[in-house]
Amino acid sequence: MFTDYTPNRGYDEYFSAPDQPRSALRPLLSSLGQLGLDELNRNHAAAGVLLKRLGATFRLNGSDQRGAERILPFDPLPRLIGTSDWQRLERGLIQRLEAIDQFLADVYGDQLILRDGVIPRADVESSQGWRPQMQGFKPPRGRWCHISGLDLVRDGAGTWRVLEDNLRCPSGVAYFLENRRVMKRMFPSLFAGRTVQPIDDYPSHLLQTLRELAPWTETPKVVLLTPGVYNSAYFEHSYLAQQMGIQLVEGRDLVCQDERVWMRSTAGLEPVDVIYRRIDDDFLDPEVFRGDSMLGVAGLMRAYRAGRVGIANAPGTGVADDKLIYIYVPEMIRYYLNEEPIIENVPTYLCSRPDEQSYVLAHLSELVVKSVAEAGGYGMLIGPHASAAEIAEFAEKIQADPRNFIAQPTLELSTVPSLSEGELFPCHVDLRPYVLRGKGAWVSPGGLTRVALRRGSLVVNSSQGGGCKDTWIVSEGAPSDNQEMVPC
Repeated sequence: MFTDYTPNRGYDEYFSAPDQPRSALRPLLSSLGQLGLDELNRNHAAAGVLLKRLGATFRLNGSDQRGAERILPFDPLPRLIGTSDWQRLERGLIQRLEAIDQFLADVYGDQLILRDGVIPRADVESSQGWRPQMQGFKPPRGRWCHISGLDLVRDGAGTWRVLEDNLRCPSGVAYFLENRRVMKRMFPSLFAGRTVQPIDDYPSHLLQTLRELAPWTETPKVVLLTPGVYNSAYFEHSYLAQQMGIQLVEGRDLVCQDERVWMRSTAGLEPVDVIYRRIDDDFLDPEVFRGDSMLGVAGLMRAYRAGRVGIANAPGTGVADDKLIYIYVPEMIRYYLNEEPIIENVPTYLCSRPDEQSYVLAHLSELVVKSVAEAGGYGMLIGPHASAAEIAEFAEKIQADPRNFIAQPTLELSTVPSLSEGELFPCHVDLRPYVLRGKGAWVSPGGLTRVALRRGSLVVNSSQGGGCKDTWIVSEGAPSDNQEMVPC
């Protein structure tokens, strides 16, 4: 099955060299070989039909495709990560988020890290995610980031690094869960005899995390606030609400009275204790943020400040989402925790620093340039794949607004065999694990592996032609009681 498969010159997670599979992958390769490429393709096509029937779609928002829906492309060859490797990543993710949480409490509080000159004040207060309205505020349990999705990559040497922090409304978890469901149904033979950590308890962990944001009651009422059916991630909003058994609401379903939030129902007004919000800060409360917002709830922030409702994630966390602030997270870890980072950043240049800007402008054809406030693969220049005109355009943008851009080396992202045009091809991947933080911290076993299905592409975002894979955290020893041997 892999006779014609040739790994790229970087780090391939299945093969150390052509015809030399990594030892941990040999059992899976044997199962895939027994399945055969033709059967794999047939089951892959059936999996697409199943995902469509399940409604696992997302909405495109590009100017030429606005409102169109498509299935998130799914690749059937799973990605495997060993438990020892995973345990180190878990520790690194929890460490990173603890430092970020302390940073948020500090910059909206005493601002010691700014006064000590560890991070320039201008870099924080010029961020699009900075919310001065949150200064002096302390959220329930002192937590700012309750639901986080950090993007990890492996470089050409196989070393894990943090690529981005997603701390406002991280998406993709529904596809992470549905991938496993589809794999169990369409490719059960691949699980046989293997120990794969289960992931289907994520909704229960999420609900427990949300309930812990309302310490004033033993029976908190939790709702999920969505912008509505036309949002690109509406499938995920409705899916998670259904899985948790909570109400899916829009802003018009809620009202604030006496510094409390209430939900309109056929039985009258019902109190709401916790809101899992899937709308941006700007639209949460027209009294405090954008006055023209029709998506949020007037008076919500008054109830929040009064300690009568919990919001996940806390407004203002977006300042730590900023790709410029990302640069300083290793320093946050040293400053607040007095520890060295367990997972390092990708080397990054700040275009707002004159010497680094000069280097970036001289090497645009070799670098990846990102707008600090953009997401979804937009606002990027991938130098090695860009035309001379595109490079010249980005040079002008950088010089006009240096604060808005960072640059990173073009990483040789690790590859995993994937189905591309019916054949097996090495495609680049990243990984988005999900971290929940209420009273304690819990990391999803694995996460959403996004894959660049266009041959040679480094862009894994779904809006840019990317897809996803199931991610298996696999035992490196004897199976234990809490691991899946054979799928349901």
